[in-house]
Amino acid sequence: MHSPVFADHTPDSAPPAARSTMEATARRMGYLPAAVARLATSPHLLKGFLTLSATFEDTTLDPLAREVVILTMATGNECHICVAMHTAKLRALDADPELVSALRERRALPDERLEAVRQFTLRVLATAGAVPDEELHAFLDRGHTPQQALEVVLGIGTYTLSTLANRLTRAPLDEQLKCHA
Repeated sequence: MHSPVFADHTPDSAPPAARSTMEATARRMGYLPAAVARLATSPHLLKGFLTLSATFEDTTLDPLAREVVILTMATGNECHICVAMHTAKLRALDADPELVSALRERRALPDERLEAVRQFTLRVLATAGAVPDEELHAFLDRGHTPQQALEVVLGIGTYTLSTLANRLTRAPLDEQLKCHA
């Protein structure tokens, strides 16, 4: 049996370039997520993901639409820690429980506007961005903008990075999140 490849770093054990990022994350969240402890193995990856994530949070997509993109990515990539974290975030946003269940089960969403975000996310992935005009217009016809179409791409890139890194490092589900899974 092999020993774990990726350490569960603390700010003291992490590479020096990751320490301030880890400390800031722990202050902001009230604890150090296991995924951050593992991603700290690569300070560049950790900083890049957190920067991209903050940028995505600042887009014109509303919080529920952003979470639709994220959970679509997390369920598609089978990133259990990501699903748990973003289920908790949706619950903190007082999202409709049926919306949360549908996202987790990869079913059509009850809200047409949010379903358009989910479908568009899936089509961007399935076509490597070559979404047919009629499908792009279906997204736009549900009240979204061309800017938001590109912001979905930002979310896809950000949360592909996150889910792949979390799965590669085998980041464990945080104890704090188990009740939200």
